[in-house]
Amino acid sequence: MNQDPASLSNLHDIVLPPEVSWWPLSPGWWVLMVIAVIALLVLVWRAWSRWKANAYRREALRELDRLEDSASVAILLRRTALAVTPRPEVAVLSGEAWLDWLASRTGVNMPDSVREHLGYGLYSPQESARVDEDTREYAAQWIRTHRIA
Repeated sequence: MNQDPASLSNLHDIVLPPEVSWWPLSPGWWVLMVIAVIALLVLVWRAWSRWKANAYRREALRELDRLEDSASVAILLRRTALAVTPRPEVAVLSGEAWLDWLASRTGVNMPDSVREHLGYGLYSPQESARVDEDTREYAAQWIRTHRIA
């Protein structure tokens, strides 16, 4: 060994302390885990509630696929509205007031052809009362996106 104190051969490796263990966890980590579990449970509960609350939309969309005439589509839209709106507010509406109410509950623009089919489809001859794609598409969009104040 070299007697010179400045010699590099006299250097030794640094002695590191033992690694800090993760277990047992400090109380802060336990609190954080409890908060995360509670937040996850709240999110799952809200998602489940939203899914259950929109069951009428899923059923209405399934029924819309089976309908063949404009009168049935108009009736389906009214039944869908009655599922989430107080009966006195919806049941008294007819004609242009009903169509305006439908249009005001969604951001989807109601074309004139759809307005005619939904408003006067009950009184059309059977061959012209068949539901067209615009009416079916508007009804599907209304069912998916309507918001009740």
